[in-house]
Amino acid sequence: MNLIQKYNVAAPRYTSYPTVPYWDTAHFTVQDWERRLQTAYPAANAKDGISLYLHLPFCESLCMYCGCNKHITVNHAVEAPYIRALLKEWQQYLQLFAEKPRIREIHLGGGTPAFFSPGRLAELLAGIYQGARLLPDASLGFEAHPGNTTPEHLEVLYSLGFRRISLGVQDLDERVQYVINRIQPYEMLAAVVEKARAVGFTSTGFDLIYGLPLQTAAGMENTVQQVMQLQPDSISFYSYAHVPWIKGVGQRRFSEADLPADEEKRALYELGRRLFTANGYTEIGMDHFALPGNALHDAFIQGSLHRNFMGYTPVRTSLLLGLGASAISDCRDAYAQNEKNVAAYQQMVNKGALPVVRGHLLDAEDLLLRRHIQALLCRFSTSLGPAGHRCTALEESIGRLRELERDGLVEIGPHSVQVTAKGRPFIRNIGMAFDARLWRKVPEAQLFSTAI
Repeated sequence: MNLIQKYNVAAPRYTSYPTVPYWDTAHFTVQDWERRLQTAYPAANAKDGISLYLHLPFCESLCMYCGCNKHITVNHAVEAPYIRALLKEWQQYLQLFAEKPRIREIHLGGGTPAFFSPGRLAELLAGIYQGARLLPDASLGFEAHPGNTTPEHLEVLYSLGFRRISLGVQDLDERVQYVINRIQPYEMLAAVVEKARAVGFTSTGFDLIYGLPLQTAAGMENTVQQVMQLQPDSISFYSYAHVPWIKGVGQRRFSEADLPADEEKRALYELGRRLFTANGYTEIGMDHFALPGNALHDAFIQGSLHRNFMGYTPVRTSLLLGLGASAISDCRDAYAQNEKNVAAYQQMVNKGALPVVRGHLLDAEDLLLRRHIQALLCRFSTSLGPAGHRCTALEESIGRLRELERDGLVEIGPHSVQVTAKGRPFIRNIGMAFDARLWRKVPEAQLFSTAI
């Protein structure tokens, strides 16, 4: 059995540990979350400031590959009540804090943030800023759909401090775009990039996906060649997560026969990876490539790259507040997730309740294992400490790594684990070796997409 067949198993992407399916929700209450948040807040806010994730869930049409929590509508009357609810949620958090938040980072995600008019986005951000202090070096970015991000969106967001734009490109092959219902010609993408840079945005990122239906090596090479003409500062190169048992009919416009087989999918990844590095990009963490001078690249080189529910970020904070339907918050030793349904979320907020519906309180073992998983995914190495001072869960993790070491994916030293160049494409499997909660209760049904 080759390595691809051996390791192409269901594996988490580890934007958190424990992963959401393994949260101990039975021993969590909203009051627990509030207490831990209030305990963590003063030091976190004083040291690094806080991060904000604002989830804007609306889209006018469904992209067939999408695994995000979204609400499909062409009715823009939904904008105003949603913005009001999000700002009410923000006010509820401000009432818990004894001092004004110092904002280090904001990310607008979705959904499609540019579904909202520039005026509505300005209203939202003005309301956020009113209750906080935006730090001079704050990192502000948003996810952009090339099809509906207008010059007005770019100008308004720039005026409000945004300098990073992440464009959902996915693939530039017309056949692939059709089958995933994401029609956006190269000229459309180029126009948004040109305008963003002209306005003053200093970091342009592209999201690409490999493993989509009807993708071929020739099509992937053509997509990368066109992308290289625009020289994005960073590239996210995600594996397509085919999870129709979770997301339902939205991922059934095509059949499994249209998807690249395991070997073909891995070849698409290797092709993209080779082309990116040949054009000056550095592989950073899992699925990401960046040019020297980009904040993600520099954070990786300096060993300060961070990973949270928003993915990779050059900004390290210990407190992330997620606002909006389905958003997840993290105060280091507790996670909390909001109600996913938009109407139910708004109803809870409008009644004066925090819209948190589930969460997890991290214990000492969780915190230790999370630190190792984070280090591996952000730096491709982790420090284990002396053998005599390791807990049982860590020793068991090292034991699970031995087979990966025999396969040349990691090097285990007396006090460290190092991911090899050969092992980087298998980083999800390597992280999974430290997932004590998963190994104690191996799922009977598939919870995660496959690793490759």
